[in-house]
Amino acid sequence: MTAIIETIEGNTAVLTLNNPPAHTWTAESLSLFKSIVLRLNDNKDIYALVITGAGEKFFSAGADLNIFADGDKQNAALMAQHFGEAFEALSAFRGVSIAAINGYAMGGGLEVALACDLRIAESHAQMALPEATVGLLPCAGGTQNLTALVGEGWAKRMILCGERIKADKALQIGLVEEVVEQGQGLVTAMALAEKVARQSPSSVSVCKTLIQAGRSQPRTQALLLERELFVGLFDTEDQAEGVNAFLDKRAAKWKNC
Repeated sequence: MTAIIETIEGNTAVLTLNNPPAHTWTAESLSLFKSIVLRLNDNKDIYALVITGAGEKFFSAGADLNIFADGDKQNAALMAQHFGEAFEALSAFRGVSIAAINGYAMGGGLEVALACDLRIAESHAQMALPEATVGLLPCAGGTQNLTALVGEGWAKRMILCGERIKADKALQIGLVEEVVEQGQGLVTAMALAEKVARQSPSSVSVCKTLIQAGRSQPRTQALLLERELFVGLFDTEDQAEGVNAFLDKRAAKWKNC
């Protein structure tokens, strides 16, 4: 049994987390996840990446706590590295990544969704970063990505108080962008991915870079980068194709170069 099922539909790759019953992460599955994302990032025919969990109950329950039961610091450091590298690779994916949260998303299970560009939750989904409850902390970007999405107050409620939230509350605070009926998460994510495929992949990549630059760069610096990358698009074939396709009233044929 493979811990991650990979399928390709058009310009979209679907990664299904598949370590039943709760799709927990291991060092092996994190390493596999990273290698898949890096390979897809090099595939110019892939414009979007959708992540979901197998079945109807769990998106992912995070790390298997048995890994940390012996208190081994070296093992903890290795797992933190695996988590960080895997989800940072996801965050750096040049296309659009979408989490279809189809059930419980806890700890590292929520952190993989936080590393995505967009999140769609099914109505029965529940989300939490409960690591402090067991003497740990979210080490896969959770403290930073959650705060960037929902602000410091709600990040502190979820992390410091261990508060678990339902899909409707996640939508209210900006943790997810849409809530859909049970069983419709993947369908909705794929429809969104189809919209991505109509955009210039070259433009999407640099736009994503600019949006995320705001997390670490002063606004004045990001605005300069915005103009620089705009001009840089004129070195791509997609720029000429996009403009001429619009003028010719036809669908653009992207080359992602």
